[in-house]
Amino acid sequence: MKTLTIEALTRAAFAPFGEVIETEGARQIPINLGTTIRFHDLARVDVAEQGGHTLVNLFRGQPRELPFEVKMLERHPLGSQAFLPLSERPYLVVVAPAGELDPVQIRAFVSNGWQGVNYAKGVWHHPLIALGEVSDFVVVDRGGEGSNLNEQMLEESLWLTEEALHHVAA
Repeated sequence: MKTLTIEALTRAAFAPFGEVIETEGARQIPINLGTTIRFHDLARVDVAEQGGHTLVNLFRGQPRELPFEVKMLERHPLGSQAFLPLSERPYLVVVAPAGELDPVQIRAFVSNGWQGVNYAKGVWHHPLIALGEVSDFVVVDRGGEGSNLNEQMLEESLWLTEEALHHVAA
């Protein structure tokens, strides 16, 4: 069984794949007569290719059990895709660089429950991996003409384990 190392989700570690969406370190702008703080410009939505438009969706992810088998990845070649958790529960993120899928470059991250991610256009990623309980996410992605989904099965499955997850928290 080939196990993926699970890393803490940080801006620096995730940078090759897109953006981590979080308030820490973000530019803060007081608005609404000082009653609200705007955390400004947290991610770049990239959906304009081939006349695309922005979609705002709600996804409800069923919890996955560990060990979890990673058998496939997907990518969106025409636009970015952002996931913003509403449920304050950690979830797993599995990614690989854009281009030809290289299983050696697949990485796994765990969110702290408040962090979102914005997958850059063409970045390989696993579909939503909620942990513990049903989890809701706002998802911002591309609508419009053109094929914006490629899926690829892995020749050899990779595994996400409880031991690897606890190693991050230690």
